[in-house]
Amino acid sequence: MIITFSGLDGAGKSTQIECLSERLLSKGYHVKVVWARGGYTHGFELLKRFLRRLMGKKLLPSGQSKGRKQKLERPIIQNIWLTIAILDLIFLWGLYVRLLGNGKRIVICDRYLNDTLLDFRKNFPASNVEESMLWRLLTAITPAPDHAFLFWVPIETSMQRSIDKAEPFPDSKETLEWRLAAYMDQSTFPLHKYTLIDGRNSITKNSEELYASIKFDLA
Repeated sequence: MIITFSGLDGAGKSTQIECLSERLLSKGYHVKVVWARGGYTHGFELLKRFLRRLMGKKLLPSGQSKGRKQKLERPIIQNIWLTIAILDLIFLWGLYVRLLGNGKRIVICDRYLNDTLLDFRKNFPASNVEESMLWRLLTAITPAPDHAFLFWVPIETSMQRSIDKAEPFPDSKETLEWRLAAYMDQSTFPLHKYTLIDGRNSITKNSEELYASIKFDLA
């Protein structure tokens, strides 16, 4: 079984993933949590560390910076970055998660295909990445989740929770507004495929709602 968690930062995804994982483990299920964000997976980070040692200052600097943004605006650098990021996700979701999901293990994905599509649309608006052959391959090979949850909170709540958690690189209000509108766009996140979760509800209420949604499909 594959379960995905999507949605705005600070909406409670991580908390509910932890709650669901602990509940399933206590009932004897095998659970694997996979976090992924295009260009920021563990595999991609290892590759960047290797390339930084090899190329030094020629490579993109880590974190958010003016220099990094300027380099990523160069078409050739942008295309290379997107190609590696998508190939990495083909391996991670198309092969690794698919293999795990076909077994007895319950796979919980923290962010999934459409979350990364939003990231690419926001960060590389001129790339039209979803029309590329590699993205189409990724879409074709990535397994559809058995259950998909979409978390949301008002912008002010998301911003306050980022402050409370001391996030090192929080999104701006304008970016959060763009993301919330994108998450509420049913052309990308149709409600017949996603269960909408209000992150303002109590942890217990959302935890019970999530478990109730999946319990009849548990083997």
